[in-house]
Amino acid sequence: MAIEPVGVGDRVSAGGGVSAASKIEWTDATWNPIRGCTRVSEGCRNCYAERIAAGFSGKGEPYHGLARMTPSGPRWTGDLRLVEEAVFAPLHWRKPRTIFVNSMSDLFHENVPVEWIDRLFWVMRLASHHTFQILTKRPKRMRDLLTAGLAHPGYWRPRLPVPNVWLGVSAEDQPRADERIPLLLETPAAVRFVSAEPLLGPIDLSPYLGQGFRCDVCDLRFRHGSPYPRCPRCEEAAPDPEREAAYATGDPSLGWVIVGGESGPGARPMHPAWVRSIRDQLKCAGVPFFFKQWGEWGPEPRKPFDPDEWEEDRDLVHFDVGDGEWLYRVGKKAAGRRLDGRTWDEFPRR
Repeated sequence: MAIEPVGVGDRVSAGGGVSAASKIEWTDATWNPIRGCTRVSEGCRNCYAERIAAGFSGKGEPYHGLARMTPSGPRWTGDLRLVEEAVFAPLHWRKPRTIFVNSMSDLFHENVPVEWIDRLFWVMRLASHHTFQILTKRPKRMRDLLTAGLAHPGYWRPRLPVPNVWLGVSAEDQPRADERIPLLLETPAAVRFVSAEPLLGPIDLSPYLGQGFRCDVCDLRFRHGSPYPRCPRCEEAAPDPEREAAYATGDPSLGWVIVGGESGPGARPMHPAWVRSIRDQLKCAGVPFFFKQWGEWGPEPRKPFDPDEWEEDRDLVHFDVGDGEWLYRVGKKAAGRRLDGRTWDEFPRR
C-alpha cells in the first residue's frame, strides 16, 4: 500500500480533488482532498466512485495507480493520495454551502494517516461559513480518533464536536445498520446521519431515533410531545404508564436519514416497502427524511406489462417480499425520485 501526497501542479478533474458544485441531491458541492479506497461491505459492490476512478486511471490521469479495470469490473488498488492543492479549497469558496467530504473516498479508511485527518478537520473548522458532511463505512476508526485526547504530533485537533461538521455512516441493510450506527452515536458530532444507499434490504432504525414510546398493541415505536400519547398507527391504543411502556435509547440519536436505490451496471432493485418503512419510522420520530432516488429500478413501467412474460423480459423484475409489488428497470433518470406522489427533501435544522 502506497501513500503519497500530490504536488500542487497535479491536474484535478473527474472528481479528483476540487468541485464547486455537485449533482448529488443532498449537498451543494464535493471536496475530495484524498483519493483512493477499498471495498469493505456488500454496499461497495457497484461503487460509483470505484467505477469513475477506474475510468480515469490511465497514465497522467487523476486516479493513475489508484484504480484499474479488471475482467471482473473496476477495482481499487488500495493505494491512497493526498491532493495538496485541494486541501484548502473550501477556504476560497466565499458563498456558504453544504460540502460532501471525500465523495470519492473514505476519510476514515484504515490507511489514511491521522495527520491528513487532522489537517482536514482544521480546514473545516476554519471554513465555519460552510457545512461539511462526512460519510464513512468505518465508524469504529472515526469514533476512536474523534474521542481520543491526542492528535497527531504537530497538529491540534479543534474542540469537538465541530459545529459545522455532520458525521454519518452508510448502512445498506440491517446488519450494517446495527454494526455501524451505535459507533456513530458514540462519536461527537453536530449532526449524526445515515445514508441507506444503496438500500439492499429493510432496516429498523427505531432503536436509534431517541427517546419515545412503544405501543403495547402493535409494537410501534414513536416519539410525541405529550407524556403518554395515542399510538399514531393503532389510534385506539395508547402506551400504558402502569406497564412503563415508555422506552429510552437516550441521546444522542440520529438527526437525519438519506435513502436511495442503486444505479449503474449491475444495480440491484430496492423494494418500495423498505423505503416507506424507513420514511414512516422517521415521521413518527420527527427525524428529517431525504429520498435521493429510486436508482436503476423504479415502480413505474415503460410499456404495458404482462406478468406471464416477465422472465423473458430483461427490463422487468418481480421483486417479491410478500406484497406482490413489481419493479421495472427503466434507468435512473426515468425512475426519478418521487415517493408516493411527492419528493422528500427534508434536512436537519442548520
